[in-house]
Amino acid sequence: MNTIVSALLLTLIAGSATGIGGALVLFKKKLSSGFLAGSLGLSAGVMIFISMAEMLPESQAMIRSVGTAHGEAWVLAAFFIGMGIITLIDFLIPEYENPHEVSDLSIEMTGNEKALHRLGIMSALAIAIHNFPEGIATFIGALNDPQMGAGITFAIAIHNIPEGIAVAIPIYYATKSKGKALLYATLSGFSEVIGALLCLGVTGIFGLELTGNGPSFPLIMAAVAGIMIYISLDELLPTAEKYGKHHIAIAGVVGGMAIMGISLLIL
Repeated sequence: MNTIVSALLLTLIAGSATGIGGALVLFKKKLSSGFLAGSLGLSAGVMIFISMAEMLPESQAMIRSVGTAHGEAWVLAAFFIGMGIITLIDFLIPEYENPHEVSDLSIEMTGNEKALHRLGIMSALAIAIHNFPEGIATFIGALNDPQMGAGITFAIAIHNIPEGIAVAIPIYYATKSKGKALLYATLSGFSEVIGALLCLGVTGIFGLELTGNGPSFPLIMAAVAGIMIYISLDELLPTAEKYGKHHIAIAGVVGGMAIMGISLLIL
């Protein structure tokens, strides 16, 4: 039970980072493009390394230990199923409301207040829907290994900051209320906790294992690894590139991988 509570707490921390993005809107008119590119690259590096160097190998080892027929093939299939799930979610969100399509995070916006308010609300809903699988990723990673969960929490929290900004900007300019901008930005990230609770409930209903003692957990973890790779390649790296800081973004990727690799050797 303590492990589940800890995993939920890490998921809450990752989700609440959208509130940090909202808070930045209150203090700065524009974030450094180099800072954003490097941070998103760092997040991608952490998530890619965790997925490929930890989660997939551990899933393969777990499935072999329980003796499941064709277990390694099932793990590989689960990996791509995870990618397919989040791809479907992305396709279901209209491009103009998709938080990954935001190209400018400056808050120098003008225009119809009603349209801006609608944009903010729809961005919050789109991000909330998108954050469901991210909550599952954090929750499952933390259940398997607290160190892995901390790394995923760190990566997703960084990823969530620009999403919080994307929600807060139009809400702030539509309502002139910093409190509402911060509230909507923060609430959009709480769906990660709902995703974790949904995962916990569904696995409980169907009697699936949330530990490494049965075949279901390594398959779930492999699917989560697929989700994290997709997030890194489809969202984090392209968004980092949009700020025109290619080498900073790549340096962030390498730095994120190095941080996780060294932490695994030390801890």
